Amino acid sequence: MQTLDLPWTEKYRPKKLGEVIGQPLIIDRLKAFVKNKNFPNMIFAGPAGVGKTTCAVAMANDLYNGELVGAFQELNASDSRGIDVIRGEVKEFAKTISIADVPIKIIFLDEADALTSDAQHALRRTMERFSAQTRFIFSANYPSKLIEPIQSRCIVFRFKQLTEEDMRAYVKRIAKGEVLEVDDKAIEALIYVSDGDLRKLTNVLQSCALQDTMIKESDVYTVAARARPKEIASMLRFAMDGDFKTAKNDLDVLLIRHGMNAEDVLLQCYREVQNLNIDEKKKLKAISVFGEANFRIVEGANERIQMEAMLANLALLG
Repeated sequence: MQTLDLPWTEKYRPKKLGEVIGQPLIIDRLKAFVKNKNFPNMIFAGPAGVGKTTCAVAMANDLYNGELVGAFQELNASDSRGIDVIRGEVKEFAKTISIADVPIKIIFLDEADALTSDAQHALRRTMERFSAQTRFIFSANYPSKLIEPIQSRCIVFRFKQLTEEDMRAYVKRIAKGEVLEVDDKAIEALIYVSDGDLRKLTNVLQSCALQDTMIKESDVYTVAARARPKEIASMLRFAMDGDFKTAKNDLDVLLIRHGMNAEDVLLQCYREVQNLNIDEKKKLKAISVFGEANFRIVEGANERIQMEAMLANLALLG
């Protein structure tokens, strides 16, 4: 196979707004901003891997015709999250004059919900002082963590999870570009393990392709260290039928053979229990059991004990 200089997450990242997958309503509004060469401060809100950063960079490429030097500044706020960065690097860039054809510069703050409160308050003043020549785009998984004065100065774009059709088309695009054979079951598995995150899907697909150009369903689950939905469903059914021993053996397969961690197993349990043909009240109680186990594990309790306690509680429900 051909050696690639770039990971596929960057190689196949859209460079123009017209190439961006999904989010049609947002793309249309961003295209209108580019056409008018003017736009407000913005917050891109939504889950990971749905195109927030891609949209910001693609919009900048369209606006500046690919000449981003001196006109577009990208910072990852989770790394540069202190007040010194806002007062230094961000302020210095904001007050300079754009050398591009478009007089407005863009500062893109990725993972802006990681900014400290002091940094956000300092940023508010910078936004006010240099509003004539600089616009800010904030990308955040949790926009509620941004202070109200920043939220009120921005228009919010809420990104939705990509549809299965969008993700399927993206997989076929990569398969065509890399000369891969990806069957329908493998595509379904990629969509399942990525859970709406296109970056994760791309990384799993590239990892599979490094082993073989023919991608199978089993390859996807092995590389992603995830269980097949039917394996999770089987464990839950045995537990809720009172067969704790068999359910525990299935759990051993997930944790030891598949190398999964407890939180991943619980997440899949949460997804699969809703598809089981059982009483709705039992589903509600099961979700409560998953939540309790997840909380204890996050707080530092022993994973193995908590997972077996989860199965025991499900067996008692059954």
